[in-house]
Amino acid sequence: MKIGGLKYMNTSTQLRSQLASIHRKSYPAYKSLKGSYDFQRYIFHIEHVQGDPFASPSNVRVFVPHSKAGFPEEYYQTAHTRVALQDYLIRRMEKELSPHSFQAKGSGKSGILRITHCGQEILERTACKIDRQGIHVRFEIGFPANGRTINAPELEKIFFSILPDCVFHALYYKNQNPDTVLQVFELAEDQYFIRQELSRLGLTAFVADGAILPRQSGVSDLPMKNCIPFSSPESLRIQLQLPHKGALTGMGLPRGITLIVGGGYHGKSTLLQALEMGVYNHRKGDGREYVITDSTALKIRAEDGRHIQQVDISLFINDLPNQKDTRAFTSLDASGSTSQAANIAEGLYGGSRLFLIDEDTSATNFMVRDKMMQTLIRREKEPITPFLERIREIYEHSGCSTILVAGSSGAFFHKADTVIQMDSYRPIDITKAAKELCQKYPLLPTEKPPYHAPKDKRIVLPHNDRHSRHGSRGPERAKLKVLSKDAFSINRETVDLRYVEQLADVEQTAALAQLLRYTLENLADGRNTVPQICQQLEKLLQKDGLDGLFGTSMVPGNLAMPRMEEIRSCLNRYRGWKN
Repeated sequence: MKIGGLKYMNTSTQLRSQLASIHRKSYPAYKSLKGSYDFQRYIFHIEHVQGDPFASPSNVRVFVPHSKAGFPEEYYQTAHTRVALQDYLIRRMEKELSPHSFQAKGSGKSGILRITHCGQEILERTACKIDRQGIHVRFEIGFPANGRTINAPELEKIFFSILPDCVFHALYYKNQNPDTVLQVFELAEDQYFIRQELSRLGLTAFVADGAILPRQSGVSDLPMKNCIPFSSPESLRIQLQLPHKGALTGMGLPRGITLIVGGGYHGKSTLLQALEMGVYNHRKGDGREYVITDSTALKIRAEDGRHIQQVDISLFINDLPNQKDTRAFTSLDASGSTSQAANIAEGLYGGSRLFLIDEDTSATNFMVRDKMMQTLIRREKEPITPFLERIREIYEHSGCSTILVAGSSGAFFHKADTVIQMDSYRPIDITKAAKELCQKYPLLPTEKPPYHAPKDKRIVLPHNDRHSRHGSRGPERAKLKVLSKDAFSINRETVDLRYVEQLADVEQTAALAQLLRYTLENLADGRNTVPQICQQLEKLLQKDGLDGLFGTSMVPGNLAMPRMEEIRSCLNRYRGWKN
């Protein structure tokens, strides 16, 4: 028999016998269970067994062939509908498993039944993979023990009573509400359609009328209750004819330079934050399921103390008093203005088509110089060319639009194509009034170096010899530890991702750690630049997903796919390169 990629496997009856034979033995005897077992309705893989009941739970995988699962083929034919269905199945499996967690008693983590918890964004995760053969679901089980003595009857209860029901109810189409599954499929197709329309219509983003943008709190991503729904200004309102939902109206933000202004607490940052996360699809009921942003959109901010290495920041910074070359600039502790210049340069390297910037998190001296400062400090004494003087050129020469939240400087009115005022969470198009005001308050003429597109020519190698191309065949693999959504360590070198603000999930951070390790072991060989490394990673991920990082090794069930923008940001913030 060959199913789930395996030629031979044990039966569930043999698993029951093995369990009986190790009852009351010392905990390491559980390792004899590792293998694959045919439960008729599904194949059960025990891929990694924990060392003791207090260690991380054991990793298992369930495989259900399509012939048994029975989901309509059209629901997983395309990448966007497949990811949406996978997300749905993870949520269903969590709903089935959670009530049974710790029902099997014992010491430590005995009886845990745990699968990835999905947030509001729909992400591709290793917890569920649908391929040509069927559905693979990865989760964790705490194998029960009394002290460190095996309690086989409790694990038998999990294997033969709890899991079969959970799998049957979560992963078989006949046990789903068909209307709910259809809605998942149709929403994915509608969201994909809007993303395609952005390009066709020359838009950077779309925000549907009726969208709920505010969140419950700073620590909750759930939609706020009893808030003001979004309503587009008439001048920016467009109507889309979606494949399934039909007519949908909302605000279409055109390419170019868009300025969002207004008083404090009127919703400027709320709108920008919704656009930041609009690079991901959102689940039905989130309130932002029809807030769709260009998929390459990159949040840009200042990062005091950021490490930058051989970055071409000469578009913004030149003629330093120490004569340091800004075409390949390195700093272990960059200032706010230098880090923001580097972030923009790296975004242009990576082909971003949209920058999202909030004045509140930007370096003031990087963004603009007012008339008095320009008069007092002559141009030849100021090495910084402010973003104000480059924003139009970035769009016209590199095709990268900008959406900027501004509250203190009106200088950007002169550069903006569209100006939106947020008034009590309601957007108002004030472009005409802003342009009329610009006539009364003209900008001083300035001189600046000619525009040039930054280029990344870094050939990278890791500092430490143990990061070698031999990878797992070498004497030592890089040790990873995910600290939070904002950071991970690799061989005790912390990669700080606090200001990579479009990371949606700690599992994306875990995936970035694995991607960096793969890069150090396979791609950082003295021949590749960072953009070339990113190209190779992108090809690998498109072909095999995150599974491609592990070869024949076990794939963890707690990884989520990051965008290429976050992968680039991670590689650029790693301090372990040498050139």
